[in-house]
Amino acid sequence: MKKIKVLKVTFDGEVAGHEIPAFRGAIARKAGFENFLFHNHLGDGFRYRYPLIQYKRLGRQPAIVCVGEGMEQVYKFFEKRDWSIDISGRTLNMEIERLDMNQFNMQVWNQQFTYQMYNWIALNQKTYPEYMELDSLVDQITFLEKKLVGNILSFAKGIDWYIEKQVTVWIKDLGEAHKVRLKGIPFIGFPVRFSTNVFLPEGLGLGKGVSVGYGVIKRPKRHNQPIIAEA
Repeated sequence: MKKIKVLKVTFDGEVAGHEIPAFRGAIARKAGFENFLFHNHLGDGFRYRYPLIQYKRLGRQPAIVCVGEGMEQVYKFFEKRDWSIDISGRTLNMEIERLDMNQFNMQVWNQQFTYQMYNWIALNQKTYPEYMELDSLVDQITFLEKKLVGNILSFAKGIDWYIEKQVTVWIKDLGEAHKVRLKGIPFIGFPVRFSTNVFLPEGLGLGKGVSVGYGVIKRPKRHNQPIIAEA
């Protein structure tokens, strides 16, 4: 079992979905680029590990979600006297509306937990053609379930949690795929409802682009509610 702490800070004001990368950049500049967990880069290269500081749009509000070591670095931003940032030609004062901090026991259980994600980027340029070549929906869902298991294992590795039991995933509902863009590159986003034997904290992300708000994990309010893409 692994214990982790998750801090979610929701700010007053509104941002559009496409502004989240700019929001991330502005926070990283304010905190100082030497604090690499804000931008997940080391030197001139990308840090290929699960992002421990993630930037979200919760409702319409900007938010930062930090896990583990990310909580220790996020104080570099809050140490500043002025938290305001400039994005899209306007200033956000970044007043805190809500702050939630929780501790979770991470383990593989003998029961299933149900979650949903609206913009899950499961495929890259290599795996997308493989997915499209599959003849049946059953084969496609099985393919995606394997990708989701991989995403959960990557998350576990990123928080230094070494899973010894088998992780199971069952996709219960797969919505209509839609186009999304990440760093100017087109990808496919999936709305998905799934169950797994791993407890996952809400607000964190799975898949590609989790640092800028893709693949946000939520607990569904109603299990029979249709899964559709978020605007």
